[in-house]
Amino acid sequence: MKIHEYQAKEVLARFGVAVPEGRLALTAEEAAAAFAELGAPVCAIKAQIHAGGRGKGGGIKLAKTADEARNYTAAMLGMSLVTHQTGPEGKVVQRVWVEKGSAIARELYVAITVDRAQGKPVMMASQEGGMDIEEVAANTPEKIFKETIEPGLGMQGYQARKLAFHLGLTGKGFKAGVKFMIALARAFGELDCSLAEINPLVVTEDGDVVALDAKINFDDNALFRHRDIEELRDLTEEDEKETEAAKHELNYIALDGTIGCMVNGAGLAMASMDIIKLHGGEPANFLDVGGSVTKDGVVAAFKILLSDANVKAIMVDIFGGIAKCDVIAQGVVDAAQEVGLAVPLVVRLEGTNVDRGREILAESGIALKSASSLDEAAKLAVTVAGGGA
Repeated sequence: MKIHEYQAKEVLARFGVAVPEGRLALTAEEAAAAFAELGAPVCAIKAQIHAGGRGKGGGIKLAKTADEARNYTAAMLGMSLVTHQTGPEGKVVQRVWVEKGSAIARELYVAITVDRAQGKPVMMASQEGGMDIEEVAANTPEKIFKETIEPGLGMQGYQARKLAFHLGLTGKGFKAGVKFMIALARAFGELDCSLAEINPLVVTEDGDVVALDAKINFDDNALFRHRDIEELRDLTEEDEKETEAAKHELNYIALDGTIGCMVNGAGLAMASMDIIKLHGGEPANFLDVGGSVTKDGVVAAFKILLSDANVKAIMVDIFGGIAKCDVIAQGVVDAAQEVGLAVPLVVRLEGTNVDRGREILAESGIALKSASSLDEAAKLAVTVAGGGA
């Protein structure tokens, strides 16, 4: 789960992470009032969407008067802000964050994520703040410094000092940087985060170390422990299909391709997507219906696939174990009859009750192509979708 920048800063402040003072504004008048309340000579007017690169898209402006704050906010609210992370359709701005300006001396980068190879959190730091960390990693990886955090111990002081040294911090800034990183690591662990990124982390002319921007993602599986965090969720920023899938306990992630995939089991789903790409196609989604899916769950999954305008074909790949082939087949038939099947359908069934599942499909009268293997199913799906090598 993602949250907005202003929410991330409010959360981090609870743990002692230094953040600039700011106010949320939902209207232009509220932004003007916030500027006056903050009493700073310059305030940043920052569009709040779940995407980076806002400044390049016109989503961050510096206001020197309340009138400028009002005008910038009026222009931002309701606009479709397009960045390199939103895609060409952009995201509609519904709120702005009015923040006290900072006298910036240096811009740095600090983040914590989970190193899947080690199974542990890792803190990354770089002097290349303000840049896309992917570019730094690709072009100058030696400029990224890392410290692995032992889950049972947390971030240790010597680790924070090593990173502060690598960041070139000295004096007051060194002490502030160490305190900042330890507080950030504590927040990451206690809140079950999957990402906590500060870019840029700024050193002010007074030697303070402050999070000028903040991005936090949370592990959805741990939200039952953090109801206060779950309440921060902004469904308007999330893909409607993913939100609908979550209601039915389906594991769905929207992608950019043209072949809708419905599979049981995460490993098989990944393999299905890989083989589609091997044959020159592009999956439109990751969808794992799970082992305990019901007929109603299959119907819901099918509707979600068909609601994607980019889908030109659907591939159903089921290896029946706990999820029985006849249940999946009946769900596919019910969904196709209820919403109408406007795209080609390829089905591969194997496993528990496979014969009955194939009978249900054959007797349904639905136009579909049957495959006996995953490779054959992927080839058929790519062909009927109109693409492929």
